[in-house]
Order: sequence, then structure tokens, then C-alpha cells
Amino acid sequence: MIKPFYIYRSSAGSGKTRTLAKEYIKLSLRFQPDYYKYILAVTFANKATQEMKERILLYLHEFSLGRHNSLADEIMQELRISAEQLQAKSAEVLSSLLHHYTLCLGSP
Repeated sequence: MIKPFYIYRSSAGSGKTRTLAKEYIKLSLRFQPDYYKYILAVTFANKATQEMKERILLYLHEFSLGRHNSLADEIMQELRISAEQLQAKSAEVLSSLLHHYTLCLGSP
């Protein structure tokens, strides 16, 4: 199995954190809820790392409550899943992340 490696480079304020959070969530939703064990997301600033963690948890929380936004629409379209599937899978992934927070997202 080929494991893709992506690099996102762009200027400040261009959406890198959103893009990283989106890709992290897509991988987690596409596979099993504990897929975070196989994801490595690297930033070069502690502030960016914390922002990415917060956004991942926030987005998953919002999705698990059935609250959708443009990011939810993009994820549903790209993964070809329904709103109900997004809600259920997001709840599973969020639960797994929160139960293993220091392992998957590092200590706060």
C-alpha cells in the first residue's frame, strides 16, 4: 500500500491550519475511529500546532451535533457520505480522540 505524503506550504492567513484539520478529519472519518495512530501532522510553530488541535476537536464536535458548515459540506462531498454518516462518524472519532488525547494529539 502506498502511503501518500503531502506538504502544504503557503503564506500566513492562507488557510493552512484549516487544510491540515480538514485532511486529518477526512482520514479519520474514512477509516476506523482510531486512525489517528497512523497520521502525522507537523507544524513549525507551537501556536499553529495548538490551533490545529483545537480546530480538529471543534469541527468534530460541531459535526457530531449535526451542525454543518462549508467544511462539513466539503468533507461530505469528498468522502461521498451523507449528513447522518458525517454526524455518526464524527461522534465516533471525537470519542476516540478524547479518550486517547495525549496519544493522538499530544498534551495540551
